[in-house]
Amino acid sequence: MNRVTQAEAALQVVELTRRLGHDYRLRYHLVKYVCISRRCRIPAARNFPGIPVVINFLFRLFASLPLTWLHRIGGWAGWLVYACSSSYRRRLRANLAQAMGAPSRALLRQAIAEAGRQALEVCWIWRRPLETVLAKVVAVHGQELVESARRDGAGIMFLTPHLGCFELAGHYCAHICGGQLVALYRPPRYRALEPVMRAGRVRGLMTVAPANLGGVKQLLKTLRMQGVVGILPDQVPAAGQGARVDFFGRPAWTMTLVARLAEVRGVRMIYVWAERLPLGRGYAVHYSLPAENCDGSLAARCAAMNRDIERLVQQCPQQYLWAYNRYKKLSHGMRGSEQAGKEADAETEA
Repeated sequence: MNRVTQAEAALQVVELTRRLGHDYRLRYHLVKYVCISRRCRIPAARNFPGIPVVINFLFRLFASLPLTWLHRIGGWAGWLVYACSSSYRRRLRANLAQAMGAPSRALLRQAIAEAGRQALEVCWIWRRPLETVLAKVVAVHGQELVESARRDGAGIMFLTPHLGCFELAGHYCAHICGGQLVALYRPPRYRALEPVMRAGRVRGLMTVAPANLGGVKQLLKTLRMQGVVGILPDQVPAAGQGARVDFFGRPAWTMTLVARLAEVRGVRMIYVWAERLPLGRGYAVHYSLPAENCDGSLAARCAAMNRDIERLVQQCPQQYLWAYNRYKKLSHGMRGSEQAGKEADAETEA
């Protein structure tokens, strides 16, 4: 069957399914089924050659808007995604209810809109001049903690949860430290986003390290040389790199990297997050120290880190990324790695 015939067949199926109502998702699956049955290959959207061009155009378009407009559009976009994606909607509501109990309607509405603002402001953070981005920080709380650590010549590990504008937080930390900040970096699922992401993050005094053994060695070397690193502590790690500990009362696969790097002599752990102020007025950066000592077994230290993150989220729950899949199910490889990690901890304590 040639391409013209395939297209005609697809259009015929769409015409026929109109009798079933305005179920566009059903129409798509019927078209897909007919094309597959006739050996017609449907390439994924991420594989189209024009996707990088479209992505760059959208990033330039959104970055050209004032931050006030972008946050307003982002609020609408958050509601659009919430309405169109049932899996996104279920995860957001379930994670929010797990942490906050039965959330109020006001909190749910705010969380939906803030998620959209967080997504669109990334375009503005990555594509605007760095000086313009940093100028949007209008208030800073706890900066004396960073200044004290720098005076003491300590290595600093900034921990930035998925709270507020975490893309801005890394750049601002590098700015006030006056030295290079190495941030742990995981390539995006869509390859077309990687050049845009790297260009937005690797500038000024900020660079990135891959989320693999080589990147961990780079972070370790930086801390031993009294340097500065940045990590998203609530990011779900790969198999063999985590422990199963509670997060808001539910077991979550939690990275052990932070607890291991905290063993470096003289390192200071500092939590940081950038609060998104209303009406696009800018951001307020908050620094704080861990509320609990980082000691005990590896699992105990990971649990203490999760409790610290919970305290930060409670400060501004509407700006946490509740749709992030924090409670991924353990694969077989993760279960084996978890057991191996427990056995290694037992041997260390002995």
